[in-house]
This record gives sequence, structure tokens and C-alpha cells, in this order.
Amino acid sequence: MPAGSPSRDVMLMQRALALAERAAQSGEVPVGAVVVMADEVIGEGWNQPVSAHDPTAHAEIAALRAAAAARANYRLESASLYVTLEPCAMCIGAAVNARIARVVFGAWDPKAGACGSLFDLTREPRATHRVDVFGGVCAEASKELLRRFFAARR
Repeated sequence: MPAGSPSRDVMLMQRALALAERAAQSGEVPVGAVVVMADEVIGEGWNQPVSAHDPTAHAEIAALRAAAAARANYRLESASLYVTLEPCAMCIGAAVNARIARVVFGAWDPKAGACGSLFDLTREPRATHRVDVFGGVCAEASKELLRRFFAARR
């Protein structure tokens, strides 16, 4: 399957959804992320800010850190980031700084999304790097996971 194909995007989003389930099982908001370069998963992560006592321990940050360590380089210029929820400002900022080529996400986040919902930092003309963004991949599965998580907490 070629990189960026719809079926490949769905397959990788399903992997991110499995990581989001892992977060939910730990009592964390269910968000998962995967970084792919040259058809190889080089980093993955899930939300852990509560358990790690770290406000930066979002799924995307964990996946980007793992990918940068795997490549021994913080620049991930040809990589794609798959995440189950639209990245916040911190996470899309990290993706821009890492020179990620593509961000593919599941559910839109009208409360904190920074790729078109609340803000659109990916289209900021003064940014040092442009990221191609594709939202809505496996959106229903991502939304359902979040809905179930928050319903159980109420």
C-alpha cells in the first residue's frame, strides 16, 4: 500500500485507535498517535499526562519523541503523524518544529483543536514549515471512543 493512500491511512489510524484504547484503560483521555516514515512505524504514543504528572505527555508528543529517538534526529521531514484527535496547539507546534510532512487525524476537536477547529496553526503564514493536514479519518471510531470514556466518568 503506498504511503498516503486512503486504505493505508485507515490502517495506521486503527493502530492509533488501539493506542488510544490503552490510554483509556489507564484512565487517560483516549488519544493515540503513530509516526510513520518510509512505510515504517518509528514512534507511537498514547495520552499519559495524568499518570506521568506531565502536562506535555500527550500522545503526539510521546510519538514524536520516540520517532526522533529512533532516527537520532529531531527533524522528521518525510514522516507522517497519525492521531485519533485533532492536535492541540502544543502538539501541532511540535509537529511543525519536527518538520512533519503530513498530519492525519480522526475526530475534530472544537474545544482545543489547532488544525482548523478552534485555531488553524497549520495555515499560519509566518510559520517556518507547512504541514499537510487531513482530518476525519476513522472519525466515528475516534468520537465513539471519546464519548464512551467521558460517559463512564460522569
